[in-house]
Amino acid sequence: MKNIGSVHITNDILANEEFHIKKRFGQNFLVDKNILDKIIKEAHISEQTDVIEIGPGFGALTEGLVSQARRVLAYEIDRDLIPILEKNFSDVHNLILVNQDILACDIDADIERYLPGSTETIVVANLPYYITTPILMRFLEDSKQVSSLFLMMQAEVADRVTSAPNTKAYGALSVVINYRAITKVLFSIPRSVFIPRPNVDSAVVMFTIRKEIEKRPTDEKKFLMFVHQCFSQRRKTLLNNLRQAFPNQTREALENHLIKCNLAVNIRAESLTTAAFIMLWQNLVSNNIKD
Repeated sequence: MKNIGSVHITNDILANEEFHIKKRFGQNFLVDKNILDKIIKEAHISEQTDVIEIGPGFGALTEGLVSQARRVLAYEIDRDLIPILEKNFSDVHNLILVNQDILACDIDADIERYLPGSTETIVVANLPYYITTPILMRFLEDSKQVSSLFLMMQAEVADRVTSAPNTKAYGALSVVINYRAITKVLFSIPRSVFIPRPNVDSAVVMFTIRKEIEKRPTDEKKFLMFVHQCFSQRRKTLLNNLRQAFPNQTREALENHLIKCNLAVNIRAESLTTAAFIMLWQNLVSNNIKD
């Protein structure tokens, strides 16, 4: 093991490889071996596991992944990092390095192409803060082959994606994520273990993708849009948001739908569970309510 994620080697690469950190890619390099090892341990990687990594950087996390996994498919958007990664892993044969933006990829097509015959594919990554949510939603919405994700992200975002009803962080994103996956914050990471040091702390979150969704809405896309509409004005009641979403319906009609779903007419969106949102949506659809 080269211990790529050490402070010494990271600084050495920065000094000698003529590489310049790019803020536009959200580059913060983790330099704490104990935390790197903890991420690997939490992911429960076996010799049959194929791993997708996003933004490997110099390869600090990659080094642990290739030692445990069957294969590692790593996407790196910064072309200046490719020769450094190729040099660091010149003797590694189970790493597939792709210089591409993950958001421009067809994830499952790439799994078929680069990881043929995969029986277990997971994602383990330190995500750039500025693009965490789009990457997360891309996997949750578009991939049928990824079973779980272990993602390092900004602590505030971790709170939002794992929050429960009636908490400050709970919102449309919380509901949408919970609809797609079971979430759990595994542990926190201080800002002091990164080069350069970010302005916020981080956390590692596990997402176990729901293969079967109970009472799946008849129109999933419209249901998820409906959830966002319900949170459009957080300070207002759910009824008021529904009246904006369904302007052709009377207040009385919408109140009756809330009552049918055992919801108080003055309830706010942040008090509803994902199941309650599904029930309300199905009730509205079954009664041909249109916006």
